[in-house]
Amino acid sequence: MPLILNLETATKNCSVSVAEDGVTLSLKEFAGEGYAHAEKLHVFIEEVLADAGKTFADLDAVAVSMGPGSYTGLRIGVSAAKGLCYALNVPLIAIDTLELLARQIDAKEGVIIPMIDARRMEVYNAVFTPEFIKLRETKAEIITADSFTELNGPVHLCGDGAEKCREVLNPEKFIYHSDSIYPSASQMSPLSYNKYKISDTVDVAYFEPYYLKDFIVNK
Repeated sequence: MPLILNLETATKNCSVSVAEDGVTLSLKEFAGEGYAHAEKLHVFIEEVLADAGKTFADLDAVAVSMGPGSYTGLRIGVSAAKGLCYALNVPLIAIDTLELLARQIDAKEGVIIPMIDARRMEVYNAVFTPEFIKLRETKAEIITADSFTELNGPVHLCGDGAEKCREVLNPEKFIYHSDSIYPSASQMSPLSYNKYKISDTVDVAYFEPYYLKDFIVNK
């Protein structure tokens, strides 16, 4: 009965869950303006463990959202996950952030394109089936009127990068879901459990988040 701590910090949503056998026991998350991850992440970790009646010593693994997403958010989440794994001597599991976002959508047909805002008209995105099988690799892509023309509809767009597409993409083909949908640690629970069962883990020492683009300091 593996107990896994799940950390999602790739977007505005600071989200933490603790799950046993893939079932979420407790979830804490906050998606406010700006990033509050540094202040809230460790508080949420302690709260979900306390709510579930568990301690750090009970954990069998730690899972973290691997990106793409906010450079700072990813660094905070991965640093916390690595620190816990070292201290507790437990494995680290990495989960695709865009798959977590796609799993917020219940689509019967077509495809799902989760989108994370990458500023201006650029988004991080990938293409999934309604069964969450990835059809196209993750990209950082500038949205134009020609984007996704090769896909058959309906095309479900979700995430905080989807809203910027309304003015340039044909509304007859695209279905827009709320731009306030974010990746959540609640979706991580079954995914991290499945990876744990087959020992699909990453090297704690060498693992780095999937930034997709280099970090640029504005001067």
